[in-house]
Amino acid sequence: MSSVAHAGAAPAVGATARLPRWWPLAALIVLAAALRLSTLGLQSFWYDEAFTPLRVLHPSLWATLRGVARTENTPPLWYVLVWADSRVLGSGEVALRLPSALAGIATVPVAWMIGRELAGRRAAVLCATLVAVNPLFVWYSQEARAYALFVFTGALAMLCFLRAERDPTPVRMAAFAVSGSLALLSHYFAVFLLVAMVLWLAREQPRRRAALGASGALVIVGLALVPLISAQGGHGTQWIGRWPISERLGAIPQYYLTGNSGAPLGHGVELLVALPILAGIGLALWRMLEPSTAGVSRTSASPAGPDAHGSDRGEREQRGALIALLLAACGVLIPVVLVAVGADYLAPRNLVAAMIPVTALIAVLVASPSTGRAGVALGATIALAFLVISLDVDFSPRLQRGDWRGVARVLRAGSGDRAITTVELGAAPLEYYLPGLHKLASGRTVSVTEIDETGYAPLRASAGSPPAPGFHLLDRRSVNGLIIYRFISPIPRVVSESALRRGVITLAHPEVLVRAGVPSASASAPGRSRAARVSFATKKT
Repeated sequence: MSSVAHAGAAPAVGATARLPRWWPLAALIVLAAALRLSTLGLQSFWYDEAFTPLRVLHPSLWATLRGVARTENTPPLWYVLVWADSRVLGSGEVALRLPSALAGIATVPVAWMIGRELAGRRAAVLCATLVAVNPLFVWYSQEARAYALFVFTGALAMLCFLRAERDPTPVRMAAFAVSGSLALLSHYFAVFLLVAMVLWLAREQPRRRAALGASGALVIVGLALVPLISAQGGHGTQWIGRWPISERLGAIPQYYLTGNSGAPLGHGVELLVALPILAGIGLALWRMLEPSTAGVSRTSASPAGPDAHGSDRGEREQRGALIALLLAACGVLIPVVLVAVGADYLAPRNLVAAMIPVTALIAVLVASPSTGRAGVALGATIALAFLVISLDVDFSPRLQRGDWRGVARVLRAGSGDRAITTVELGAAPLEYYLPGLHKLASGRTVSVTEIDETGYAPLRASAGSPPAPGFHLLDRRSVNGLIIYRFISPIPRVVSESALRRGVITLAHPEVLVRAGVPSASASAPGRSRAARVSFATKKT
């Protein structure tokens, strides 16, 4: 009977043997590509994404780099890549997001190798799986900004660090120096991860001497970026300080568990995703901290047997978990500490690369052989929860970026002689999707037959009231949560920029946009305003 069972099992074993050992990685890369590329153009640009083609990218690379210095707070590597990309593919959503998508896909095999370096194949599979489906990593892989590149270069630096730490040859140290430099050129917050890596390499004298050249190279690259940091001056980061620090700290785990846009899901969903993670970590720590007397007796009875091998493997896992914990702690806690000394640049999205060692730590602990089948089940549950949320973003507009492309589609049917008031974050997307718009300067007036007010809740109590005499409400509609009020007048009327700002429908900071060629004048020169109005009315009739 046992021979029959053995014969029946043989084909399954043979089928398994025919699969190459790397097939799970190939499947995860395909999954990561499907999640990122299939919906790359689904969502419209939000403010920062639209700002790049409007204000930063120029026909020449030199002009683009000058734009980075004047308007951005990020190192230049991503802008160089996206400039080259735009020269070939244009400046549409898919074209400008493609470098981020490719970086996000490439991070998956890097995560696999990180897990293998830290604790072996089981950790490699789980680490790569979580990176492939985590909603935070998927989100930034579909954003035309530097964060996905930051994640990739930060992960690559971590991999090269682990290999150099294990075998500190000149080639491996050079790879660490190059990858660390690329991380610094992707995002300034890479320095916090690199500090932890350099400090770990400096623990022991042989590695300290071998790492001296790599550490020096990283210092040189960091110093070379100082003039750019000084030129950028932190402009455009005032919003960080206006965001209460308690809310930002709470957003860090929320971002990791449910993604950048996961707040509408609520704390209940966050808790459901966190529970298997906490259970897996708790189970692994409990197994690691179990009394070792029984293990010692078994090991002493058979020093060279399986228990001795298991003991070595356990030590490797504990060491891998410790390294991942150190990198994650430095990547997250150093920026938190800097807030106390007045250097407040703590935005959760700036910590996105630190989520790679966080993921590696989870993978090492949950996938530990000591957790057995329970660990496998918990790891699968975590991955499934991440995948469900990532897919939910594709089907739920409330979890997506504001649909400014849809707003522009509605407004495109209106009069060209109009003014548009919008929230600050809507100005750049509307300028992008409605070419020819520009901001109306403070103190100016404009002659228009239509005023469109756009924004999102909470709305002012006056929303829906005519923003100026002579205008009446034509239409009100919602575009996936973005509100549009359209007011028209039968004849052109002169309205000041200040009056348009006062008539904005939302509580957010307003911007006023007009189309090039719409007559405008200084509010302090009423004669010019009347002349513009008469000229415009004559032209219309």
